[in-house]
Amino acid sequence: MKKNDAFDILVSKIKNAKSIIIFGHKNLDADSMCSGLALAQLIKLNYGKDCLCLYDGNMPDSLHNIPMRESMRYYAKVDIPESVDLVFVLDYGTIKNLGALSEILPKSKFKIEFDHHKNDNCVGDLCINDVAASSVGEIIYTVAEKLDWRRDETVNDLIALSVITDTGFFKYARRGAALRIMADLVDSGVNIEHLANLLNNKSRKSVLTEASVASRAQFMWRGRVAIAVVDRSEYKKLDGRSDTILNLLGQIRGVEYIILLKQQKENQISVSLRSKLKPIDEIATALGGGGHAYAAGAVVQDSLDNVRAMVLDLFKEMLK
Repeated sequence: MKKNDAFDILVSKIKNAKSIIIFGHKNLDADSMCSGLALAQLIKLNYGKDCLCLYDGNMPDSLHNIPMRESMRYYAKVDIPESVDLVFVLDYGTIKNLGALSEILPKSKFKIEFDHHKNDNCVGDLCINDVAASSVGEIIYTVAEKLDWRRDETVNDLIALSVITDTGFFKYARRGAALRIMADLVDSGVNIEHLANLLNNKSRKSVLTEASVASRAQFMWRGRVAIAVVDRSEYKKLDGRSDTILNLLGQIRGVEYIILLKQQKENQISVSLRSKLKPIDEIATALGGGGHAYAAGAVVQDSLDNVRAMVLDLFKEMLK
C-alpha cells in the first residue's frame, strides 16, 4: 500500500470513530507510553476526540512524572466495551508482548499499528511501521508532519521523550532522522535537560538493587560478554525495566555484549540482550522473543539455570 493511501485511511478511520483505544506492549517503557500519549493528544487537538490509553503490567517509577501520566489507565480497572471502533497498537514487536491487552484486539472494528520492531505477524489492519526508525515517537512525529497536524508543547515533550529514551540519549541512533527531529523539537521549545530530570524518579531501593546486581555480574569470553542475574527476591524491588544494570555494564571497557536475566516468577525468566557489535535479535528470536538488531529480549518459561545455559549456548555459537 502506498503511504498516501495509508494516511488517507488513517485520517478516515479517526474521523469516523466514536471510540478509540491506544495501547502498547506490557510493562511499558518511555517510548510505548509517550508515543501513545502523544498520539492521543494529537487526535484530541486535530479531531476533537478523546482516546482511552491503556497499559498492562508494571509502570516504572521513572515514568510517573511524564506529561499526561494521569491519562494512562490500568486495563483491569476499565470497563472495555464489547465493540471498539478503532484500536491503535504501538511498539509491541509480537502479540505475546501485549499481555492481557491482546484480548481487546477481537473487539476492535479496525486496528492500526505503529511499530519499529521487526515483525512478520502484524496485528494491524493498517500497518504504518518503520524498522529503521529510532522509536515509535519518531514515526508519530513523521505522520504528524505529513498530515500537517497541529502539535502543542505536550506533544513535543512526549515525542522528545520517546526519541531520547529509545536512543539512549542518542547513543544508539543509527541514522540522522532522530537528531533532525530533536533539533526541530528543541527549536520549538523542548528542554532536554528538563525532560531528563523528569525521568530521575526511581526509588532508592530500586537503584541500589540494580547497582548490587551489576556488581555481581560475570564476564565471559575474555570479558566480551557480561551476564547479570536478578533473582526473584530482587525482582520484587525493581520497577520492571532495570535499565541501570544494562547501562552500568555497558560502560565497562571490553564489554561487547550484555545479558540480563530477571526471574519474574519461579520458572519465568525475562531475558534482555544488548550488543555493541553483531546483531543479537536472532538469539532473542530463538528464545521465542524478538526486538531490534542490537537490543532485543524474550520471556522464557523455564528455570533460571536452564535459561542461563540456553542463552550462553546461543552466544557460544554466535561468537565462534
